[in-house]
Order: sequence, then structure tokens, then C-alpha cells
Amino acid sequence: MTLNKDFLGKTAVVTGAASGIGRAVTEMLYKNGANIMLIDRNKLLLEEFVKQIGDDKRVSFQVANIADEAQVQQFINTTISLFTKIDILINNAGIASKRFTAPEQELSDWHKVLDVNLLGTVLTTKYASKEMITQHYGAIVNTASIAGIRSGAGGNAYSASKAATISFTQTSACDLGKYNIRVNAVCPGLIETGMTKIFFDKARDKGVTNRLGERCELLRSGRPEEVAEAILFLASDRASYITGQALAIDGGNTASLNMPGMKV
Repeated sequence: MTLNKDFLGKTAVVTGAASGIGRAVTEMLYKNGANIMLIDRNKLLLEEFVKQIGDDKRVSFQVANIADEAQVQQFINTTISLFTKIDILINNAGIASKRFTAPEQELSDWHKVLDVNLLGTVLTTKYASKEMITQHYGAIVNTASIAGIRSGAGGNAYSASKAATISFTQTSACDLGKYNIRVNAVCPGLIETGMTKIFFDKARDKGVTNRLGERCELLRSGRPEEVAEAILFLASDRASYITGQALAIDGGNTASLNMPGMKV
């Protein structure tokens, strides 16, 4: 990866930063000179990651639940105190839902998933965008999913939360465009992360890892780094005329019907 000077001296907040896509994004931002506030609920993973980065004044972290408004407001204020501004917000934190069918659904699962995946994104955007408005500049990238585009990629609550994230991306882009704040989303397909690890582990146990991603046009699963590269592009000034978009990073999965038996 070549040095992207767009990030030198910029300050980024990354939620869900301790693993998977969030970790890959954080590593790239760090290598490109950004100041970074890492947010995650997993204290052990977060501390291990920060220790790996080393003692650097460009990096800070906070254990927080993005579904808690007071905690969100607190880590945004801390970021401003440490780095004086917020240029970039990566709303990456998320959780999966159980795979209930429509008549089996539990309301508690819906509340839990929507609180984190949707309302957590709403809250972080609320407080970060207030700071961005004062400087008349900002880039927000939300991690949605192809589950928000079509069914079959997640449980009902998860899919609905990601569809709502895409819609919130669009409406936020309309709200904030006049302040020179861009809001976009990425929609990953099958990527090996902490959330999907169980599926990859089962495939390894059964010796069928070659079948992972077989319904994608590229016939493989994706890597966190491939999603992170797209997030960095959307967060950079190279995407200065792109806002309100949801970019699928899915190996072509959403490009066709992808019905069983269609691939040759």
C-alpha cells in the first residue's frame, strides 16, 4: 500500500476497531499518518491491538458501547480533547442476529441488534457530525452489508438493520452535504471476521473451504483488507465528489441472481 497523504494530520474515529474490518482499517489509517481513536466493547482485544501498535501519541482507545448515548458523547469529547478535531468517522461496529424465521422471531433479539447496528451508527454520526460541521469538513463511512441489499446473507433483524443503515447513509448525506461532509457506506459480502468466523471454522473442519464464496462471481470469500481499502478510498479526498452511496464489496454476489446451481 502506497502512502496516502490525504490522511496525514487527519483524525479518525473507528468503531469496532479491535478486530476484522475495523482492525484492518485502523492499521491502514495508522500507516498513512492519521490520528486515531479506537472504539470497541472487547477490552482484551482492544488492549492487545493497541499494545501491538506501540506507544504512539497518534493513537488512543476507549472501551465503549455505541448503543449508549452517554458513552458515545464521552468518547467523541475525548477525541476532541486529544486531537482537537474529527475529520473521519468509520462506523464499523456491529453484531449478528439469530436466524429466526418470521413466525419464530424474538423481539429481544431485534432490540439488541437494532440498538447496536442502527442506533449506534445514528448516535456516533450525531455527535461526530456536530464537530465536523464547525470545521466545514468531514467524511463518514458506515459498514452496512449485502444483507441490507438482498435476503439470504443474514438473519431478519441483522438484514433489516443493514438496510436501514444504507437508508440512513443516504438521508445523512442529504442532511450534511451543505457542510462539506460526505456520508457513504460499504456493503461487504462474505468476509472472514470475528462475526463470520464460525462459518469459516465449520468449513475448515469439514474440508470444504473451497466452497466458501462459490456463489460469488469471483468464486471466493473476501479479506478484511479488501473492504478496508474501499473504506479508505471513500474516507479520502480522492472520493471528494462521492456521497450518499452504498458500495457492494462482495465478489460480484449482488450482480446476479446467484441461485443454487447457476455457477458452472
